[in-house]
Amino acid sequence: MTKSNPAYLALVTALAVAGLVFGELSQRGAAFALEARPSPMAVDVTNASEAESCAEKDNVTVNFASPELRRFRIEASHPAYIGAVAGERREPDWTDCDIVRDSATPPTERRVTFYESPFLWVTGYEMSDYWRRRDVPVRVGDRVEHNLTMVQLWVFVRGKAEQIVVLYPTDGIWRIHPLPPANLSWSAYGSSFFLGPVEADGRPVVEIKEISFDPATKTFHLAYAGGGSGDIRLADLDEDHVVLDVAFDRPIAGRPFAALRSMYVTEFNADVARIALQQPEAKSWLEAPIMSFRNAKASKVWMGRLVPSRHNISAPDLVFSGFSKGQATP
Repeated sequence: MTKSNPAYLALVTALAVAGLVFGELSQRGAAFALEARPSPMAVDVTNASEAESCAEKDNVTVNFASPELRRFRIEASHPAYIGAVAGERREPDWTDCDIVRDSATPPTERRVTFYESPFLWVTGYEMSDYWRRRDVPVRVGDRVEHNLTMVQLWVFVRGKAEQIVVLYPTDGIWRIHPLPPANLSWSAYGSSFFLGPVEADGRPVVEIKEISFDPATKTFHLAYAGGGSGDIRLADLDEDHVVLDVAFDRPIAGRPFAALRSMYVTEFNADVARIALQQPEAKSWLEAPIMSFRNAKASKVWMGRLVPSRHNISAPDLVFSGFSKGQATP
């Protein structure tokens, strides 16, 4: 078919028209997508931290509040310097601490295994020396245990079990971390957090009435003592990060729906040293030392470290994001 052939000219004309139409539709579709995309929801972020010189005291508290929120996401990822970490210190640092430790009465513990499969393992511990004792029933399948101090979630990878989630039923504390990076056989927990209505009992707590865990969906269901419930699902896990999707059956008004709990003594002795926030309409992140930050509205919040710390050097950074008024299903 030559370029002077009428059929050829008709084909070229048709393709040109089609291209124009497709291009116009694509532009309209892109414009519609931009118009239809909802603005990220912003929540109130407030720092309630206090100065402290003891590395074994949690003195950092960052509260998250919104009277409308029902869903959000928490991600733990390795710090930027993780590739340079050669090892981890596991011993506590009691320097400058005034904590009285009772060495006369050795602590006791009881261990239970709720569930075990080739890929997933759920265990629990009752420990006599934990600061707060309450009976929060924990159910996995048909098995119910009482008076547990912690519930642990493990996965089997690379021929060994890796603990990735721990929940303390009596005060509502959570800790998570990704799988260890290739250069480490083990990585530490660091900052912890609360999910649900946060209140004070000498320190922050979430009062939980009962807990259940579904191994098939990897979802924790928490019934709160004051009413309402939350579903926390393990959404993703690899050597870079671990992600929890959080959904409440109703908004939590009048108190924080979540809080970070951590420690800071100095930049080189901290589990969290800096905070960065994405604010509504802002073109750049707001960054600050953790102890200097006061409050802001934010749609995404990172809290972590930029330089290695002598305390829990391999512990992850945390990101709170995906704030939404959406339905309760994670």
